[in-house]
Amino acid sequence: MIKISNTILLKEDELTFKYILASGPGGQNVNKVATAAQMRFDVKHSSSLPDDVKGRLIKLAGRRVTSDGVLIITARRYRTQEGNRQDAIGRLIDLIRQASVKPKARKKTKPSLAEKKRRLEGKLRQARKKHLRQPVREW
Repeated sequence: MIKISNTILLKEDELTFKYILASGPGGQNVNKVATAAQMRFDVKHSSSLPDDVKGRLIKLAGRRVTSDGVLIITARRYRTQEGNRQDAIGRLIDLIRQASVKPKARKKTKPSLAEKKRRLEGKLRQARKKHLRQPVREW
């Protein structure tokens, strides 16, 4: 079990890993050993996450989520499979923690009378300025 927060625990069997060849430093080893980790997590069918967190996670992850609701995280920062595996899990935990925070509800407000007055005075000032730029016409 992976602890995300006090209320959310993620089962490790919900994560699937595939190791692929990574680019970057490593010399000839890069061409021989698959060290980059590609982690898949089925967000839509996960029993560990509440529905509201699932929705926010899908929206937050953006293009990393497939049309089937599977989140794909590719980690290739480290030269070892285990390092990249831990990096991918850490990035998933960060995403889920961000998604678990409920956004504040926006409160509707109205502009005050003084703000309305300042706005209209500014518009009037601008109109006078434009009017003074016009050429003087004689009748």
